Amino acid sequence: MAKPPISNQIRTLRFLSGEMTQAELGERVGVTRQTIAAIEQGRYSPTLEAAFRIARVFGKPLEDVFCWEGE
Repeated sequence: MAKPPISNQIRTLRFLSGEMTQAELGERVGVTRQTIAAIEQGRYSPTLEAAFRIARVFGKPLEDVFCWEGE
């Protein structure tokens, strides 16, 4: 299975936010810890809604959290 063309800064942003856990982020976004882990590791592309929610938790624009590496 090909890696999704979306990279992210979630791990770094969690660390800079007082070492927020994947579970804490998932709770704030409304998804499971496993979903956050898969998104963070690039194994899963988030829905647009989840991506915006993640960016909002960190107070960042979407482009500061996610980067599309497509064509």
